[in-house]
Amino acid sequence: MVAVSLSLLALGLLAKFGRAADSVLAPDWPFDVTTLKAPDGSITAKFVSFGATLTELWVKDRLGNARDIVLGYDDNTRLLTDPDHPVFNPIVGRYANRIKNGTFSIPITKDPQPDGPNVFHIPTNDHDGQDTLHGGIYGWDRRNWTIVERNSTSVTYFHLDRADEGFPGYVEAHVTHTVENGGILHTSILAQPTEKTPIMLTQHIYWNLDAFQGADDVLDYKLQVDSSRVVAVDGDAIPTGKFTDVAGTPFDFREAKPISWRWNETVGLCGGECSGYDHCWIYDKAHEKTPGISVWSDLSGIRLDVTTSNPATQVYTAYWLNTPRKLVHGGPSLNYSKWSAVAIEQEGYIDAINTPEWGVDQIYYPGKDYTWESTYKFSTIH
Repeated sequence: MVAVSLSLLALGLLAKFGRAADSVLAPDWPFDVTTLKAPDGSITAKFVSFGATLTELWVKDRLGNARDIVLGYDDNTRLLTDPDHPVFNPIVGRYANRIKNGTFSIPITKDPQPDGPNVFHIPTNDHDGQDTLHGGIYGWDRRNWTIVERNSTSVTYFHLDRADEGFPGYVEAHVTHTVENGGILHTSILAQPTEKTPIMLTQHIYWNLDAFQGADDVLDYKLQVDSSRVVAVDGDAIPTGKFTDVAGTPFDFREAKPISWRWNETVGLCGGECSGYDHCWIYDKAHEKTPGISVWSDLSGIRLDVTTSNPATQVYTAYWLNTPRKLVHGGPSLNYSKWSAVAIEQEGYIDAINTPEWGVDQIYYPGKDYTWESTYKFSTIH
């Protein structure tokens, strides 16, 4: 199995990165926990090597009490073994979100091409086999990353994608997680391919800003998104090639509103019986310096502002969740259930590799590296 074939990978990484030895040899690798703390005590984050995954994030509410505001497991091995695979807070790749029919071509095309050397098939795992979700059966979130550098406020993980899941070529990926004074978490990713390949990544964090203290869902959270367009999708959540103008629709969060502001109109928006959101908003401008998306809870007073190098954000209100909670969230007798969190994923245009009419280039190759950055800034409202 992918997650337990450790020995050869460990030897290869030891040869390439001498400082990886402590992580590779840790008896609990790849579920070894790294704790990062900002010097001012404003934020504490915990990660495991499996998926370079965030497992706990502690920030202070308006009363100065620390709360763990991300979903997860008490037993981190369930990141691999949970059959529901909710994708709790890892790095997702080699291609995040969905790929229509699990197929693409290089150069990209609108319609499926006959099998050939430039046509690629990735295992399908979503909507009864109609598409590939988050990089395939064993995407980057279910791979063993290795620590190559670490200190009290930062950790860097490495992953070598050896043409996994049917993608072309190898990709060397480094992700660095850093905490900073003032309640800041920063994540940056560098991915370097050996040949032409699509790359589109995300960090798939589920947020509950109350840490399940006083409320069990996120529907009263205030949400603001600097976006006047949402990617229009079909019943399998695949882009149609068009965009929906948010004006006059439940997608309009250009001014801050409760997530539930037109909730009755969201029935079916995220597919089938689903109520809520699982959609890609395209930012109206670059948001590397100013927040593109913000969310906050009036109950805890915790506010999150996200700046990013990415052109889009996915907002998923977690309709399909049904997983035992962490003890700190009232588990395991209680479950994370629908609407109990909101996943906010900084990403590129979804399935652009099958939507050439957009003119979005997501093909990378030697000399054209892929980079991804997002900063999560926490504050309190009063």
